[in-house]
Amino acid sequence: MKNLVLLISGRGSNMQSILQAEREQRWGANVRAVISNRADAKGLEIARAYGVPTQVIAHADFPSREAFDHALAEALAALEPDVIALCGFMRVLGAELVERFAGRLVNIHPSLLPAFPGLHTHARALEEGVKWHGATVHLVSHALDHGPILEQAVVPVLDGDTEQTLAARVLIEEHRIYPAVVRALLEGRVQVDGLRTRIHPAADSSP
Repeated sequence: MKNLVLLISGRGSNMQSILQAEREQRWGANVRAVISNRADAKGLEIARAYGVPTQVIAHADFPSREAFDHALAEALAALEPDVIALCGFMRVLGAELVERFAGRLVNIHPSLLPAFPGLHTHARALEEGVKWHGATVHLVSHALDHGPILEQAVVPVLDGDTEQTLAARVLIEEHRIYPAVVRALLEGRVQVDGLRTRIHPAADSSP
């Protein structure tokens, strides 16, 4: 049984989509913990409702980014994770932590990377007048919102879209693709060759 740890900072909607998929599809994963860097994260309540242990490692309690990273890394190591899924985790992870858990850290970003890394992706997409927007699941690398792309979902940008309507449409796709990728990682179905990746179908999938 593979171990899964989820990192959140807020409401944890992607976390919830993963927990719900794991329960409904019976992945057989061991969800070791949900860890938040904020004690007031709403997602902690959701995790507890699913019966998942929670931890708070508040970044504000540490004198430096490096000290926080060290504490987080030690907590993660104790959980022996096979996959660590960032679900709206609003902290940039340092190079040492990323290296320590290389290949096991996965993130979802609300844009079609490499377009619009960072914050305010939906507003920036509207400002640039793009016709297509979406979400990207990728392995975490040393660079912000960069790393081998595992899956993407595309939505059209509609006339009259606002930041809120576009974000809502993208979020639906996030909740669809992220659990599927996390499951594939747990099942060892992800092949990585540099920045190019392939997800093999599940054993019980139709050809």
